[in-house]
Amino acid sequence: MRIAAAALVFSTLAAGHATFQDLWVDGKDQASTCARIPASNSPVTNVGSTDIRCNVGGNKPAGAKCSVPAGSTVTVEMHQQPGDRVCSKEALGGNHFGPVMVYLSKVSDAASADGSSSWFKIFEAGYDPATKTWANDQLNKGCGKQDVKIPSSIAPGDYLLRAETIALHSAGQAGGAQFYMSCYQITVTGGGSANPAGVKFPGAYSANDPGIKVDIWGQNFKEYKIPGPAVFSG
Repeated sequence: MRIAAAALVFSTLAAGHATFQDLWVDGKDQASTCARIPASNSPVTNVGSTDIRCNVGGNKPAGAKCSVPAGSTVTVEMHQQPGDRVCSKEALGGNHFGPVMVYLSKVSDAASADGSSSWFKIFEAGYDPATKTWANDQLNKGCGKQDVKIPSSIAPGDYLLRAETIALHSAGQAGGAQFYMSCYQITVTGGGSANPAGVKFPGAYSANDPGIKVDIWGQNFKEYKIPGPAVFSG
């Protein structure tokens, strides 16, 4: 496991705050046109709050919807400051190690949806014990970008896409995990007829889940259980 002094962890907390703010569709940059960018880069820490859906202020609609073909690859992009897409800076620094997950929620209108509908997971990445690296280490190395395949079988229409990473540097106690998420407004074209069952936010996570309350610095830490439901495989 990483050798890191506690003093270093706490001295870099604020430096690691960030937001998901840009979207690519099959390699084409949509910038932040369809992103509900949070009011600040501070994390959500209460899994029982409605802020866990799309972050604080996440009900405010974006200026547009991004058209996304079913079966295509979207890329979510995270940076520490709004509008700062400089790749020489870490997307989420400050020892903020943790998983990356992406969810979809089928809605009647992505511009007005409040995130209270069901969510199904389409991507997750956690901890690799062989290399001792975390999913959001890859965000830092890749200019804040994470590629995600949109299932080809899902029904066409409007969706909210929720991108999330959890910083676990202080997650050894309940309420210590930091959740960074943003929602994107998308319209899926093509596809099939699948409407996967999902989970609700709040409700999908508990403060005591083993992937949320976890001491990643302890000598006994060897593997990590990603929170939330299984990834939809359709």
